[in-house]
Amino acid sequence: MKRAHFPPSEELDNTGDPTDALPPAAASRDSRRRRPFSLRRYLLLGILVPVILFVGINTYSVYEQAQRAVDTAYDRTLLASAKSIGEQLDVTGFDELSLLRATVPYAALEAFEADNQSRMYYRVSSLNGEMVSGYAELPFWHGRIPQQPAYAALVDFYDGEFREEPVRVAVLLQPVASAHGRGMAVVQVAETLALRRKLARQILFDTLWRQAALVALIALVVVVVVQRATQPVRRLSAELQGRSESDLTRITAADAPRELLPLVDATNDVMLRLQRLLDHQKRFVRDAAHQLRTPLAVLKTQVQSALRDDVAHRVALEEINGTVDRATALANQMLNLAKVEQLRLQPDAPVIDWSQVVRAVALDLSPLLAEKDIDFEIHTLPAPVRAHDWMLRELARNLLHNAIKHTPEGGTLAVRVTANSRCASLRVSDSGPGITAELAQRLFQPFSAGDVRGGSGLGLAICHEIVQALGGSIGLYNREDHSHVAGLEALVKLPVPAIGQNLS
Repeated sequence: MKRAHFPPSEELDNTGDPTDALPPAAASRDSRRRRPFSLRRYLLLGILVPVILFVGINTYSVYEQAQRAVDTAYDRTLLASAKSIGEQLDVTGFDELSLLRATVPYAALEAFEADNQSRMYYRVSSLNGEMVSGYAELPFWHGRIPQQPAYAALVDFYDGEFREEPVRVAVLLQPVASAHGRGMAVVQVAETLALRRKLARQILFDTLWRQAALVALIALVVVVVVQRATQPVRRLSAELQGRSESDLTRITAADAPRELLPLVDATNDVMLRLQRLLDHQKRFVRDAAHQLRTPLAVLKTQVQSALRDDVAHRVALEEINGTVDRATALANQMLNLAKVEQLRLQPDAPVIDWSQVVRAVALDLSPLLAEKDIDFEIHTLPAPVRAHDWMLRELARNLLHNAIKHTPEGGTLAVRVTANSRCASLRVSDSGPGITAELAQRLFQPFSAGDVRGGSGLGLAICHEIVQALGGSIGLYNREDHSHVAGLEALVKLPVPAIGQNLS
């Protein structure tokens, strides 16, 4: 070898519990237990639970307000009863020496009782609690008049119990005056709460049935709306279930809601990748069956010829060894082609300095360079790309091996790796015979080797698949010198990852 230039490349900073499977029956039961809610049930729970909680709180509030409203209305009646009794009082004597008299028939209170559903009791006393008239067992009032009473009277209202029944009591401080005296009477009127509670419950029930009707209407609307909204989903599901196992065509859902379109697009994308994978597998099986049939047939013929002693045993073994080597190389290349598709589906490839990979591959192939006495030159700059290490090595190895193979003895071969803000580039320039325009159109297809390049025709196909998987481009161009082909140049461009992503 005349000379091989390996200048040092620029340095870059380097940065890089299984669970036991459940039995089928247990897994089936577990999947049933963890089956997610349907959209209908989710919306019903999500809407009705807050509504029912609100209705419960609102019902309690309405009942409290109804009780306050009923108390306000009936308290006015109690006050009217107390005033009516106070108007029938007489007094003799003045102030502390006053003596109150009252003649209040119970009929005076009947006008204030409603439909015999409530009972009213009264007591008239002096300020010191001395009984004047009414029900003596009604406890005397010991409270205080509010500073700002609700009515234009000295009146106080409180809840109590009389004859083992809850009652509402109105207390009126009634001034009494006559020609024979002046004094102050304490008039207490108590009313049972049966009518008040019945009215409050009636208001509550009237509110409840309206709110229950509202909840039922909301539930009905949710069910109907969800039923109509999910109709395209059910139609799409039926369409997919009716497809054959091999039908991976795109899903057409023209009437699908806008929110469903991302799912449809993602499903189409998955089906496209599955179709590509199936096509690749079919092509691999077809090509393997076709390409391996020939070397196996040749190998069988050579073995039969050796068994018949048609050729010398050593010659036969050498021929068999050559056929096995070619079949092994072909099988390895076909497996490499399949591995590219496998790595394409693996996410999160690391960021690698492409220049280091190319230099390592060139060093591995240096014996081939020395064997043909090739004048080799390599120049690299840091070129970070996102890819699996095997893919970059296989790409560089195939391109360099092809260039070495078709470079004449004593020829030249140059490799350059550069990068800018958009892409990283690999140039492999040999001094071989070049290629025709017709051959350039099909060299990247599997098993399309021409007479010029020879071989199995998988090397450049592997390069093309790797570049496509990495989102780059590859091309072959004849180098011309004074209108004569001076060699072939392979140019590969790969995208550079975003700034801030460290090398692995």
